[in-house]
Amino acid sequence: MKACYFDGESGETVREEEIPASMMEVCTEKKLELLSCLAECGEEGMEEYYLDENVNVPAEELKEVIRRRTLSLEFSPVFLGSAYKNKGVQKMMDGVIDYLPRPTEVANHAYDANKDGEMVPMEINSKKPFVGLAFKLEETKFGQVTYVRIYQGKVKKGSTIMNTNTGKKVKVSRMVRMHSADMEDINEAGAGDIFALFGVDCASGETFCDTDVKLTMTEMHVPDPVMSLTVKPKKVDDLDNFLKALSRFVREDPTFTVNHNQESEEIIISGMGELHLFVYCERIKREYDVDIVIGNPTVNYRESIG
Repeated sequence: MKACYFDGESGETVREEEIPASMMEVCTEKKLELLSCLAECGEEGMEEYYLDENVNVPAEELKEVIRRRTLSLEFSPVFLGSAYKNKGVQKMMDGVIDYLPRPTEVANHAYDANKDGEMVPMEINSKKPFVGLAFKLEETKFGQVTYVRIYQGKVKKGSTIMNTNTGKKVKVSRMVRMHSADMEDINEAGAGDIFALFGVDCASGETFCDTDVKLTMTEMHVPDPVMSLTVKPKKVDDLDNFLKALSRFVREDPTFTVNHNQESEEIIISGMGELHLFVYCERIKREYDVDIVIGNPTVNYRESIG
């Protein structure tokens, strides 16, 4: 029940003030809605607060309840803000710490291809066989950077690991720990760490492990695209670079898809929203120096069955 202001050129200074009188009624209404939601999850204490006209619930108690229900997958906190103007980003990051599970609170497992896909629980233990998931790709001036989260075991610079999905063995020639845009060279990483590899040819969502095991992590859930755009280069000479850009983005981002309409000969890109798609359009122009023609956005939908 505070008003948050994000001052500075990039919204870096968070300032808390009392809620303006003109907004107090709607804020109280939303606070009651929050308590009602938690009460419906079975939190008796929240029901008592909901019935209290003053809605005076201790913040720490409320955080504890939200965390407990989030971990049980009965409640989903939602934060509003704008990454473009850095409004609300700090509060969202606080929410990640306050409500999302720690690595020890999540049960992860892999599938053993040598044992007919038998499920194998992952342990945050650096002495176990190495298992890591490539969850993000990024093209830089040094080549492709592959971000890997280690679910079990450890990996050292110079060691050989295997891409379970392709069966190819890869030598770990360079490992880095990323700090925003800064890179720190490291010699090893262990269970629970996130690091990046250079010079590895793979796709997002593929599993790497020690060469003496053949474990595959569960594939990430990729939601269906919700919006599409038709795009094409303004100049025919730019077609190769245009297609190269789209191919790279598809490898980097499993939520970004490209289709070719054979009848109209249009190229259709689809993703998670208008901003998502326009970011890629801007990257085509900025990173590949290709001017493109963009059609009107269309919303994708599927009729529910049953």
